[in-house]
Amino acid sequence: MSPSSTPPILVPFHQECVDLAIKTSLALDAHVYPISSFDRKHYFYPDLPQGYQITQHYEPLAQNGKIEISPLDGLDYSLTVGIEQLQLEQDTGKSLHDVYPGLTLIDLNRAGTGLMEIVTKPDMRSSKEAGILVKKLQALLRAVDSSDGNMDEGSMRCDVNVSVHEIGKPYGARCELKNLNSIKSVVDAIDAEVARQIESNEANIPVTQETRGFDASTGTTFRIRSKESAPDYRYMPEPDLPRLVLTKQTIEGLKASLPELPDTRRSRIMTKYDLGMVECRTLMGEEGMVEYFEQVVSGRPVKSVVSWTVHELLGRLHSGGLEFDPETVNVKQLGSLIDYVDNGGISAKVGKDVLRLMIEGDKREAEAIVEEKGWKQMDSMSELGTLCETIMAQYPDKVKVIQRGNLGVLGFLVGQIMKESKGRANPVVINELLRSRMNIPASDSNSSANNKQGKKKPKQ
Repeated sequence: MSPSSTPPILVPFHQECVDLAIKTSLALDAHVYPISSFDRKHYFYPDLPQGYQITQHYEPLAQNGKIEISPLDGLDYSLTVGIEQLQLEQDTGKSLHDVYPGLTLIDLNRAGTGLMEIVTKPDMRSSKEAGILVKKLQALLRAVDSSDGNMDEGSMRCDVNVSVHEIGKPYGARCELKNLNSIKSVVDAIDAEVARQIESNEANIPVTQETRGFDASTGTTFRIRSKESAPDYRYMPEPDLPRLVLTKQTIEGLKASLPELPDTRRSRIMTKYDLGMVECRTLMGEEGMVEYFEQVVSGRPVKSVVSWTVHELLGRLHSGGLEFDPETVNVKQLGSLIDYVDNGGISAKVGKDVLRLMIEGDKREAEAIVEEKGWKQMDSMSELGTLCETIMAQYPDKVKVIQRGNLGVLGFLVGQIMKESKGRANPVVINELLRSRMNIPASDSNSSANNKQGKKKPKQ
């Protein structure tokens, strides 16, 4: 075998770990290097039993990516945040500083496990920008399935470097805020640290480079330790691991397997279904909701499907403290409900009751539930006419007010009939029948509006 055909030495990493890091790099539009290497960081680690951390410092897996933030994300302007590099390294243990005063406890359960670190460039100028960036990164990680992004569970953690300066002057010393575990804590910690550094500068107290934590209960940051500089880490090539070698086929294959990314998906569904920003954010804020929505909307009016998915289904789930699950009310069930309401088989009010039963566990389609409950909309004109006569007889004073021209009261009678029929009457048909019995033309409301406008004097 010739030297050129010798197979590359592969690092004994878990293949899925490497693949997910590559997919994340590609999703961030970063350049993935075919060869990367590992280094040891030698400053003392109390939360790593081996006393050093394996990372990628000199030759990381990927560099020079970016995340685009647009007005659709909540800013009044566009911003590109550069990605310095993406590297693979060992996770450390978890240090607990607030259990016993003056003591630090070490939880080593996660020590030594694989970790993907994404380092951004210093392109952000406010806590709002940082919060939006973290949220977008969270959505991207979930899209490529490299992390569930649950910050409260430790699946994703943020370290933030903060420094302030006066315009036209050099940046001050930066302080690192460690292990922020929610987007809110990222925003609040940055605001607190910015205020602290400004206050120190105004009092002519130098800001020193250090690592700090954030106390959410007091809204302040606190000192953990002095911040090491790069020479303090004493990087050296990792002697026990060879270089990580990736073939072009591996990188291209993973690139081809990337799913639709969040920004692309947002643009597509907003254009295709003419969705507003709030509706789009709601759909994309629930895992699997866009796929669910697109299955339901196939062949149905978009407006109806948006109303029943975004407002009714998600609204009821959230009010009940439930997470979205496509099997709670499956696509076929919700589709049958929307069709039944749109075809006039049941009223929207009854439809909400049917949806409630589905959420509670009834796995039948809408028609079967309606038939059993006797909720089908009344379609007998004679029966509806009798209902109208009965309600008109009960409220003769309201009838007289309507006949004098106050059509706003008509809604009261319609409401009483809907109540009497337990939501089974068709409100549109009821409205027409009431008008007919009171000798009010169906177009009378438009005529009245036009007459009122006609009484206005023309401008001189």
